[in-house]
Amino acid sequence: MTSGPIARLRAVDLAASVGISVQQVRNYVEQGVLPPVGRTASGYRIFTTEHERALTVARRLAEGHGWIRTREIMAAVHSGDLPAALAALDGGHAELDRERAEIRRVLGAFETVLASPSQARPAPRRDARIGEVAAVVGVRTSQLRLWEERGLLRPGRAPATNYRVYDEVELRAAQVIALLRRGAYPFEIIEAVLGELRTTGSPQRVRAELARREQELHTRSLRRLRGSAALHDYLSARVDPHPSPRSERRD
Repeated sequence: MTSGPIARLRAVDLAASVGISVQQVRNYVEQGVLPPVGRTASGYRIFTTEHERALTVARRLAEGHGWIRTREIMAAVHSGDLPAALAALDGGHAELDRERAEIRRVLGAFETVLASPSQARPAPRRDARIGEVAAVVGVRTSQLRLWEERGLLRPGRAPATNYRVYDEVELRAAQVIALLRRGAYPFEIIEAVLGELRTTGSPQRVRAELARREQELHTRSLRRLRGSAALHDYLSARVDPHPSPRSERRD
């Protein structure tokens, strides 16, 4: 993006260039998304091509970073606080990095689940009691209770005795938890894995869904990169406009 000559624009023309209202242009000025505007001696706002460039950059940033962060970035730029603008920008990219790392960890957890050998011990009867499930999974009953307290297991209750009973879904959940804990996966990842399994019912389908999310993340990352590149060009070419206060039609 090159700066080019600074020319005057009417607010209505600036708004029309990106399909927004004149009031929205004024709002952007108040929020700092656009540079401060000068005024003529008679109080008319003075918009220039600098405001048009800023608006274009803001919309490109918003495509990748969203409007909340975009307003923060542009307001910092136009107030002269470049470190704050860069910190907000970096925060957006860091969010994607954390999300990508979590997806990969969950995918790794599912690979562990898919690669796990079938259980050597016989499965318990339907609606098994906690002791039977503990024996199959290979943990203590106290461990199953702890996982239940954390919300990872959801056993039912027998009507007559109120004892815990585990159906096939909860038995499989207990096996997955035990497997992933042995692999040193944190509870946050295990919770994500179980949530996906309870939704889809199939590790293979979950793996495909997570792969799709990872691809969507790549697309979002490219959008943020384009927004960051547009901001870099804007910062490199930006000049503070000081137009002379000539008469202009009221906006």
